[in-house]
Amino acid sequence: QVQLQQSGGGLVQAGGSLRLSCAASGLTFTNYGMGWFRQTPGKEREFVAAISWRSDSTYYADSVKGRFTISRDNAKNTVYLQMNSLKPEDTAVYYCAADFRTWGIGKTESEYDYWGQGTQVTVSS
Repeated sequence: QVQLQQSGGGLVQAGGSLRLSCAASGLTFTNYGMGWFRQTPGKEREFVAAISWRSDSTYYADSVKGRFTISRDNAKNTVYLQMNSLKPEDTAVYYCAADFRTWGIGKTESEYDYWGQGTQVTVSS
């Protein structure tokens, strides 16, 4: 049974930092690209960042480029999202996701096969 267990959300002031973690189990982690998405009430889930299985490719939404960093540790089956210089508009439920592929990066929700449970990130002004 595949599980993506997220941790690390919370409340932070604008300008602060948070790191999200997503630990995968029940799958061969190196067969999957990993991504982060976020969703606010009444809106569709939006892409945030993704990383290839070898960490040789990363891709970011324009809204987070230069502030967020995605990384992964294949030995720990874990993907991370380091979020710096947070803004109130970053407030959302964040989801990690796994995309079965051996090359490239998935940038759309439909490409992802498994999803974490979501974690709330709230940035106060």
